[in-house]
This record gives sequence, structure tokens and C-alpha cells, in this order.
Amino acid sequence: MKLAEALIIRADYQKRIEQLGDRLHRSAKVQEGELPPENPDDLLSELYQLFDQLERIVQQINRTNASCRFNETMTLSDALTKRDILGAKRRELADLIQAATVKHDRYSRSEVKICSTVNIAQLQKQVDELSKQYRELDASIQQFNWLTELQEA
Repeated sequence: MKLAEALIIRADYQKRIEQLGDRLHRSAKVQEGELPPENPDDLLSELYQLFDQLERIVQQINRTNASCRFNETMTLSDALTKRDILGAKRRELADLIQAATVKHDRYSRSEVKICSTVNIAQLQKQVDELSKQYRELDASIQQFNWLTELQEA
């Protein structure tokens, strides 16, 4: 199985676990004399099986990420970390730009004037460059995932 397929399966398990949790909550209590919409014991059994399957696939994904060389300087795990940091930096700078560009309407000259303390144009260039780096790295990671075999347990 390819790593990308395992990632799809992991996402499916996570979604199914969330849905089972919702179904369990709906069946957790009923009015006296009523029956739950579904048997909570059956749902719990299915939930535990899904958690076991999720644990196995996540372990395989993590093993693969840590041991596969993404390029000459990084493992796949390193590349994923780099992508996450690029995304976090970009989000923080974009939030800063948003905070610095909030318009405050002044109704008279006696009101306090609000000024930006950062260079918004320079920050926007940085956001654009980080976005480009993120996109390029993410595309490379996606391609790598479809070429890489998942390591067995």
C-alpha cells in the first residue's frame, strides 16, 4: 500500500470515529421506557475496533515518515515539520497584517488616530513567499506520498 493511500484510510477512520461518537451520544440516554436509537454496546464495540485500526495505521505512517528520505537533507518527517512551520508562520504574519490594517473611522479631528506600527507591504511579501514555499513543499510531499510504500508493522 502506498503512503498516500494509508493517509486516506487514516482520515476515513478519524471521520468514522467522530460519527460513531455522535451516534453514541444520541444513544447514551433516553426517556424512561424508551429504547435508544442504536445499541450503545454495539456502537462501543465498533468504536474500539476503529481505534485499534487507527492506531495500527498511524504507527505505520509514523514509521514510514521517520525512516524515508525525502531528499538528501531531510526525512519525510522533517519535510512535514518544515511544511507545518511554514504554514504557521504564514498564518501569524497574515493575522498581523489583518490586525494592522483594521480601519478605525474618525468622526472628528479630536479623536485619536490609529496608525500601523508594521510595514504591511513588506509583511505581505513575506506572506506571499511563505505561501509559495508551502505550496511547493506540499506538492512535493503529496507526490512523494504516492510513490512511497507504507512500512509494515
